[in-house]
Amino acid sequence: MRQIVLDTETTGLEPSKGHRIIEIGCVELENRKLTGRHYHQYIQPEREIEAQAMEVHGITNEYLKGKPTFVQIMDEFMAFVDGAELIIHNAPFDVGFINNELAKYGDKKYQNITHYCGVIDTLVMARQKHPGQKNNLDALCKRYGVDNSQRDLHGALLDSEILADVYLLMTGGQRALSLSSASSEDDSGSRQVTGIRRLAEVPNLPIIQASPEELAQHEQKLAAIDKASQGQCVWLKPS
Repeated sequence: MRQIVLDTETTGLEPSKGHRIIEIGCVELENRKLTGRHYHQYIQPEREIEAQAMEVHGITNEYLKGKPTFVQIMDEFMAFVDGAELIIHNAPFDVGFINNELAKYGDKKYQNITHYCGVIDTLVMARQKHPGQKNNLDALCKRYGVDNSQRDLHGALLDSEILADVYLLMTGGQRALSLSSASSEDDSGSRQVTGIRRLAEVPNLPIIQASPEELAQHEQKLAAIDKASQGQCVWLKPS
């Protein structure tokens, strides 16, 4: 299963008002594992960036001078994501901007991105798993123990890498079980995971067989339980 974790940065909030994509960042997952392949591109939007947006991502109009336009990177971007399942936090925002760009260029060469890719919205997923709590990316990083210390400003590639970790932890199968100090509760009562181990880091564990003496003691204990419960010991009943 091929998945692409995707994020964009833009000149503003609404494509209907002429706002454009200025950065795309993607990282690839194959069978829930990071492959090391990624796609990252800054884009010349052919318009000014709003001051409020610049405060969020720190990308300036001057920095984007000389960068390619969306039409110049459109084919390589579509080739990278084609056929994959896109994982996006607040997917309607990014999908809306991508569809706006695809419609603007290429003589309608491409249909909407959902024609080529499935979409998972991790914001919807997080709200279902953690109702009534903050579910922005920073809050999820804290909840799942993902390091976002380098995230002073939003950046499409960094946010995609962080979201990939959050998604894997949120959907299970990538977290080690600990009954001691692996999690704690914050002031709101939500569980905060503090000890994260990737499955790849877990060594092969030895299998320790019970000795004949231990098995005999086990049988004696079950017999005592069965006697005390008047034959109701569930461990002695046939399955």
